[in-house]
Amino acid sequence: MFVSHAAPEQPEATAASDSTSAAPGPLRSAGRTAGRVTAALALALSGVAAVGAPAQAESFERGPDPTEDSIEASTGPFDTADEDVSSLVSGFGGGTIYYPTDDSQTYGGVVVAPGYTASSTSMSWIGDRLASQGFVVFTIDTNSRYDQPSSRGRQIGAALDYLADRSDVSDIVDGDRMAAMGHSMGGGGTLEISEDRPELQAAIPLTPWNLDKTWGGVQVPTMIIGAENDSIASVSSHSIPFYESLSGSLDKAYLELDGASHFAPNMDNTTIAKYSISWLKRFVDNDTRYEQFLCPAPSTGWGSDISEYRDTCPH
Repeated sequence: MFVSHAAPEQPEATAASDSTSAAPGPLRSAGRTAGRVTAALALALSGVAAVGAPAQAESFERGPDPTEDSIEASTGPFDTADEDVSSLVSGFGGGTIYYPTDDSQTYGGVVVAPGYTASSTSMSWIGDRLASQGFVVFTIDTNSRYDQPSSRGRQIGAALDYLADRSDVSDIVDGDRMAAMGHSMGGGGTLEISEDRPELQAAIPLTPWNLDKTWGGVQVPTMIIGAENDSIASVSSHSIPFYESLSGSLDKAYLELDGASHFAPNMDNTTIAKYSISWLKRFVDNDTRYEQFLCPAPSTGWGSDISEYRDTCPH
């Protein structure tokens, strides 16, 4: 099944995207290599030593300059389409890929895993919402609805590989810029795959559940989103211990949804979307335009949808 979703007309988005368009992976690598060689020759000719110069991380800006309104909007600047993936694939249970229809550039990839007994449809709302902001998003089904976090982590990994290498949209997915998300046991699986794959650019466990409480080995920038009234994966025994176990040198954040239940991520939620977009943009796209929404920390307490927020701020 192939379905298109049109975003509101925003001519400036096209101009911004065109000005930051990127070639497919190998060409980008060749371009960066040529650039380094040219820079080194220029430095040598000018008598300036290039040894020890810090590398500047490449930025992949997608879309116009962000505002509070743009990251809270239900639809971003990119038109999107979606495509079903059969359950006959190997390593996970299929699902749905949401992606920008502008194929003139590549995008970061995000795999989203559902919670215990749930299907990919429970996370479909965030698939299209993130895709319209400039990501290729794969909401997956698991092999069994009863799979535990360790299995879900492996399945997220298989889906990441499929999305980047074998999917019908692999030509617009930048395999070097991948992220994992998941709800409940899918959030626990997100921690599992983040520990196994330090090359991931971002992780966002949503009201995560896992019997393992120690994640000091995770090297992936991680935002954990918990729910204040979660009676299944209470923040006191899951989200907060997970966050506190992450290394203090890591870019990390803990956001607690005010008055929310365990199932808050299963329905359209502006707070989840707003900060997920900001986190993914900052760390998957290395787009520092979004750092303003993460640092200084968002307000909490009365009048806010956030009851608690902890972070290291982007280093």
